[in-house]
Amino acid sequence: MRMPLTLLCLASFTLHADDWPQWLGPQRDAVWRETGIVETFPAGGPQTLWRSKIGGGYAGPAVADGKVYVMDREVADRTSVPANAFARGIIPGSERVLCLDAKTGRQVWEHRYDCTYTMSYSTGPRATPLVHEGKVWTFGAEAHLHCLDATTGKVLWAHDLKQEYNAKTPQWGFAGQLLLDGSRLVCLCGGPGSVVVALDKDSGKELWRALDAREPGYGVPTLIEAGGTRQLLIWHPQSVNSLDPATGKVFWSYPWEVRFGLTIPTPRVAGDRLFLTSFYTSSKCFKLDAGTPAAELLWEGKSISEKNTDTLHSIMSTPFIEDGHIYGVCSYGQLRCLKLETGERIWETFAATTGGGEVRWANAFIVKHENRFFLANEQGDLIIAKMTPKGYEELSRAHVLKPTTTDPRREVVWSHPAFANQCVFMRNDEEIVCVSLAK
Repeated sequence: MRMPLTLLCLASFTLHADDWPQWLGPQRDAVWRETGIVETFPAGGPQTLWRSKIGGGYAGPAVADGKVYVMDREVADRTSVPANAFARGIIPGSERVLCLDAKTGRQVWEHRYDCTYTMSYSTGPRATPLVHEGKVWTFGAEAHLHCLDATTGKVLWAHDLKQEYNAKTPQWGFAGQLLLDGSRLVCLCGGPGSVVVALDKDSGKELWRALDAREPGYGVPTLIEAGGTRQLLIWHPQSVNSLDPATGKVFWSYPWEVRFGLTIPTPRVAGDRLFLTSFYTSSKCFKLDAGTPAAELLWEGKSISEKNTDTLHSIMSTPFIEDGHIYGVCSYGQLRCLKLETGERIWETFAATTGGGEVRWANAFIVKHENRFFLANEQGDLIIAKMTPKGYEELSRAHVLKPTTTDPRREVVWSHPAFANQCVFMRNDEEIVCVSLAK
């Protein structure tokens, strides 16, 4: 490893230290690096600075240059959403990209476009906007890709990837987070030979396309450096793949049949270890070769059950790796600590997620800050906790947001927060809030 993983995305971004301009933050690693942040919440909870009304969606906010960017969904008048969230129908409506003032929550502009939904769990868009040097790129749940002027909302270019690449909407919509690599915008697409597509970020022109699979899945394109080479990881429901980010050429591929396409949690790298986890099909840990772009399987979980789990069966939360240990949320809300080298379970707790026993898909998003973690759970709570191999220690908790999404037959918040400007920005299907976390 010639370059620390945390520096990889910095090559493409010139950022303010307090921005959160993309999925998992400035360095795409779920680490919040601002200083002057509270150790514990004050009595009565942290101060809410503003609230702004929005529509439905799973897409987390991005914060950059004093603005907040978030996507939502508005269903057309006299249109009903299927009572069964698993059902796929034809649901007319529109998607919106909203730009808000980060200090006040006041709407600066919106971009709206017609978008008929055909997926299950049809609440709204899934992917966090990506902001860089005066532009914002967004990816909707039916594969509408936009490049907008970040100041005005003017459309600079746009693609309907579903139509242009003969792709089919996955069961739960298009959800792959966008990745910016220099002049290349990388996105999951689908269609023959185009599971992943790289476009010129300024013109939208195709640079390359790669990989075949029956569906693109929901994975996050991830850049690493290993074997003396920059590699682009693309995990789709039939294999884990390493590509040359400049050309799309495949360096290596490892077959892995993932049930229901659930390639959701972001791949994580620690040293020469690559870790991936899925809801039904457990986890795999690879050893990355030191001299060439290649990998070998180090260990894997054996269970293919959603409930009788062994290592880590995450549905959506990205795990965190630190000091040889993995911290992540399993299929029924078990926050677990595993040994990175073996997958051996060290401990588990429900304290951060359900507060009690097992609940299917119970979730908390994990972000590291200094020597502790911020965990945003599906009940709308924000938790400050320490996690070490010795156990889980909760330091403070505040209820920030009402859970509103009822797709899983209970009310949840399933949208990743943003941490910027000494604040947390969280959304549900009714509002986005800005809460001060300043010391």
